[in-house]
Amino acid sequence: MNTNQLLVLYGGCVKSKPFRQFSSTARALRAYLLTLAKRLYRFHPNVAVRGPLGSTSVRLEPYMQLAFPQPNVLTISVDNAEEKKQRAMWGLTRTLINNAVVGMTEGFTVPIYLVGVGYRAALEEDPRGTIDGGGGQRLSMKLGHSHNVYVPIPPCIKAEVPSPTKIVLSCTDKHLLGLFAAKIRKWRPPEPYKGKGVFVGNETIRLKAVKKK
Repeated sequence: MNTNQLLVLYGGCVKSKPFRQFSSTARALRAYLLTLAKRLYRFHPNVAVRGPLGSTSVRLEPYMQLAFPQPNVLTISVDNAEEKKQRAMWGLTRTLINNAVVGMTEGFTVPIYLVGVGYRAALEEDPRGTIDGGGGQRLSMKLGHSHNVYVPIPPCIKAEVPSPTKIVLSCTDKHLLGLFAAKIRKWRPPEPYKGKGVFVGNETIRLKAVKKK
């Protein structure tokens, strides 16, 4: 390695950064390195999950430990379960690892229902192709607007339209799947008077009485 290069860890990745030349005392060099160290991200180990559908990783906090009491059992522990932050991250990390295992082995699927007169959906090729991170396909939906609603489908999500009023989304990442389903729902959220709108999964809505003058 060149003496004018400094290796910096950013989340486990080693990056090379130009090193300043110093002609003064070693005290100035130590002060520079101390200032640089304050800007570094702390190294976080990751849990790698590999399965038939791909691979992913989940970040672990420094105060977490993993153990394998049995061949197919993984346990997570923290240094201090009485501390609020560690206790919260303890449960969150366990859920993230479980979602990663399910996603890489079975995947996640969520149905979307279009409820309303004239509401329709169709799957078609995206004229823009893969520009702006698209997957080459898009959803064309009629949701009561004066125009069709077009939603590009990301490459990581698979969409099917088994019927004009039903959309089925599949993905290995539960978080990304939920974000994309919410993006579709935002175009016509369910309203409580006629019960029309875009419903995600088993979503229901309590109908209200019509306001009378």
